[in-house]
Amino acid sequence: MILIVGGLGAGKRTFAAEYLGARREDMSPALDEKPVLYDLQDLEPLPDEAELLKKEIVICNEVGSGVVPIDRGERGRQEAVGRLCTRLAARAEAVYRVQCGLGMRLK
Repeated sequence: MILIVGGLGAGKRTFAAEYLGARREDMSPALDEKPVLYDLQDLEPLPDEAELLKKEIVICNEVGSGVVPIDRGERGRQEAVGRLCTRLAARAEAVYRVQCGLGMRLK
């Protein structure tokens, strides 16, 4: 599994398509049979790590920097997404951070 993280509108899906060869028709914001999952941060409930590791590519908005939500529940959700991405990154074959459409390989 390859993990791609980056800010909202940073070009993560375009990077996956142009640099990693992912086809747009193979991308989905839902946990389904398609090999590329995007918008991980929006899934409710958050999927199990083992399910995500079966995907070819998982794309998630960066949640570890920026404004910290005032609402306790939103902060907890943000932390849960961040911790899930941390676990995925540890087990991923590659991790990319995308900013301004440019990907930097972190792992």
